[in-house]
Amino acid sequence: MPMSENKTKASGLSPSAFLETVEPAQRRRDGEALLGFFEDVTGFSPLMWGPSIIGYGRYHYVYDSGREGDFLATGFSPRKASLSIYIMPGYQDYSDILSRLGKHKLGKSCLYVNKLDDIDMDVLAELVQAGLKDLDRKWPVHPA
Repeated sequence: MPMSENKTKASGLSPSAFLETVEPAQRRRDGEALLGFFEDVTGFSPLMWGPSIIGYGRYHYVYDSGREGDFLATGFSPRKASLSIYIMPGYQDYSDILSRLGKHKLGKSCLYVNKLDDIDMDVLAELVQAGLKDLDRKWPVHPA
């Protein structure tokens, strides 16, 4: 039986054009701020992954099961309920940084923030850089 492919793949969509469609206006403004923030912090250009994730960098993974593929190294999505910020391979080792971040919730590899005013952007930059460094030790990170 063949392995299934990732549903979330890099696309040719424009991150800026996508952000123009985001509602409400505050979520769109936060998304626009994150667009430049991630580019500055990572040194990578933004690329759409699927219809709603803006990613920076990519890595190729191979699991013990044999499943392999490519995925964004870090990025965000301005979802209706909150901003989703993606750090691979997850936040489990970042409790010191997270304790200084500000108001947020955690998922496995996702940080949820209601608005950028709730968090310290310098601490977010530290978190993104730590996540990329940790990911690069496991699977090399490349420009998208």
